[in-house]
Amino acid sequence: MRGIAANGRPLAIQWGGRWRCAAVVLLGVCALASLTGCGDNPWPSGSERDNVLRTAMIETTPRHLDPTASYWSNDTLVTYQVYEPLYGYHYLKRPFELVPKTAAAVVKPVYLDRAGNILPGDPPGEQVAESRYDIPIKPGILFQPHPAFAVDANGRHLYHAMNAHDVGDRRSPLEFEHQGTRELVAEDFVYALKRHATTRITTPIYGIFSQYVLGLQAYGEQIKVEDAKLRQGTDPASLDKPFLDFRRWPLAGATAPQKYLLRLRIVGKYPQWKYWMQMTFMAPVPWEADAFYAQPGLAERGLTLDAWPVGTGPFMVTEFVKDRRVVMRRNPNYRGEPYPCVGTPEDRANGLLADCGKKTPFIDGIVSTVEREGTPQRNKFRDGYYDLEVFERTDTGNSYLVEMQDSDEVRANYLRKGFHFTQSADVNNWIVGFNMLDPVIGRGNTPQQVERNRKLRQAISIAMDWEEYSKVFPKKAGVTAMGPLPSGIPGSREGTPAGINLVTHRLVNGKFQRRSLAEARQLMIEAGYPAGRDLQTGRPLVINYDFYAPATPERKPEIDWVVRQFAKLDIQLEVRATDNNQFQDKVRKGKHQVFWLGWLADYPDAENFLFLLYGPNAKSVSDGENTANYQNPAYDALFDQLKSLEDGPAKQQVINQMVQLVQQDAPWSFGYYPFASVAIQSWVHNSKPAILIRDHGRYLRLDVAARTAKLQAWNRPLWWPVALLAALALVGVLLARKSLRRRERMNGRGEELAKVR
Repeated sequence: MRGIAANGRPLAIQWGGRWRCAAVVLLGVCALASLTGCGDNPWPSGSERDNVLRTAMIETTPRHLDPTASYWSNDTLVTYQVYEPLYGYHYLKRPFELVPKTAAAVVKPVYLDRAGNILPGDPPGEQVAESRYDIPIKPGILFQPHPAFAVDANGRHLYHAMNAHDVGDRRSPLEFEHQGTRELVAEDFVYALKRHATTRITTPIYGIFSQYVLGLQAYGEQIKVEDAKLRQGTDPASLDKPFLDFRRWPLAGATAPQKYLLRLRIVGKYPQWKYWMQMTFMAPVPWEADAFYAQPGLAERGLTLDAWPVGTGPFMVTEFVKDRRVVMRRNPNYRGEPYPCVGTPEDRANGLLADCGKKTPFIDGIVSTVEREGTPQRNKFRDGYYDLEVFERTDTGNSYLVEMQDSDEVRANYLRKGFHFTQSADVNNWIVGFNMLDPVIGRGNTPQQVERNRKLRQAISIAMDWEEYSKVFPKKAGVTAMGPLPSGIPGSREGTPAGINLVTHRLVNGKFQRRSLAEARQLMIEAGYPAGRDLQTGRPLVINYDFYAPATPERKPEIDWVVRQFAKLDIQLEVRATDNNQFQDKVRKGKHQVFWLGWLADYPDAENFLFLLYGPNAKSVSDGENTANYQNPAYDALFDQLKSLEDGPAKQQVINQMVQLVQQDAPWSFGYYPFASVAIQSWVHNSKPAILIRDHGRYLRLDVAARTAKLQAWNRPLWWPVALLAALALVGVLLARKSLRRRERMNGRGEELAKVR
């Protein structure tokens, strides 16, 4: 007799079903093996054939995509692809040349005296009361599709009177049924400039713009009052605030006399203003977007300009997953600006003029994924899964160059794959800075304390051996900095005897030589910290070190290096690593002491680096970009002179004095100027990396067929794991079958039937 299972079914029938199930599993494994094998492709199968650029983001997604608030390097992945300021830089020409973007032409200002009379030629700065820019705007430019522009048959906006219930579960503007657009006009630039006076978001450039845009400072005071009126009766903790409509209040310095004519009135003579007009701070912002995002329920669902920008550029954000990825796709309303036809002689030889006159963009989108550690990021690039390792960085190629120098095998492999990493100087720096508002490391309140703290900073600056840093970390190497100006900036004397920092170095046989630790320790004694202890209290000197990076194993050697530099002077360094958002909050509140920071040039002028130490831009005082909070009246007075000077002997003299002041005051340990080299695949064409070129997404072209072929060649599936899995499944089936047959010969007492008989 056959045994009966607990469920009442005959065992033979039950196990027969299990055998069939096991067979199905085995067939499934074999089918999977025949299709894929085992690979490490992080992308969906077949996506390599899409005309989409794939790249990485370091640590986190962009913090601010609102152009008024955005002033961080990783934001530019999105902001310069979505927004279009008035001007841009010619993609290929060097030296850098301004070209019109949304403007119809790059214009020269008209200079006016105090009586409003036009001054001819190029008058001295002291004669100029106002610089007036009349900028024509290209007609026919359209904003990207967005629900903020959607209207009904009567022209009324469909989504400007919503409540939280109307928003529902929507998390993207693309989830709204109706989308719309409209033409870009001069008033959109006026509105954007007025927004810098808002109290609702961080505005890092308001302090600078309010000095130059006529009436903007008073306008900011007016907006504070008007905003307070609007907020009355609202929940202070709510993210939703009544719409602050800047169209209601005029600004003398920004007007639109005609539909396609923007008039900007700048106080005095400020030649550098033309460079600000190529930055996204001057990108147009439609009032409809502000009104849309101010409605109840949107901010709580992540629907803000900081995540979902609204622009006229070649791309638009279609997916934003915080701290995971950002996806941009082609803006269907983009007009298709042509690829440039002129460049340097090397550009033609390098094939950079092959797409002359063709409409951009060439790619359909950009997918950028957050990578929290460098090793998997680099591995994905080596395997071809990233086309461009980090879109907004110009230093990613350096690590590969070092690897090629260290290993002939690696060099041969990289050359076989077609990797080619050019290396050149660029206009950026890395520094270790000191918070000058801090009572220990900063300026001090008495003349005696000022001098003591200065000597402490000077001692640390000597001990920070940046020449050693480049040797210890060759993948992040660069040229040791003597001051705040890279050599590519007009007015810099880096690399010349005249530019030497005599606080940290001396000239020996025509070469720069870092001063000795004995000299640094003597400065520590004069500062009141012999052997790293307070002379009065006997307590050890403990200083906090703040920077924006997770303390991962990869970063630990660099952190340890900084700690060792301070330890040379018996200073105890307390490491406080944070993410970018926490770091920004900390420095905004002035709760930092020593910090690590980098700066990428916004425009090719000395002012763009020297303003980082300008007193009115102090981060913890006025939310500017002076993270060191350095405030020196003599330096600030010289900076005010610098702003009205064209390049030449007079400007050079002012620059020299400013550099010498900060070398003596040492608000920074000036760090180094890193080498520029981009990690980019051979199938990506038209790449010409430069820190100042941020809108390169529309110029890049993919050879999708070459990418597909190379990915298949570089990443052949591993079949043995699948074969092993299939073998294990087969063994399992055979064992199950054997067990089944044995149980079929059992009686109810568990004895084999043959023995019972």
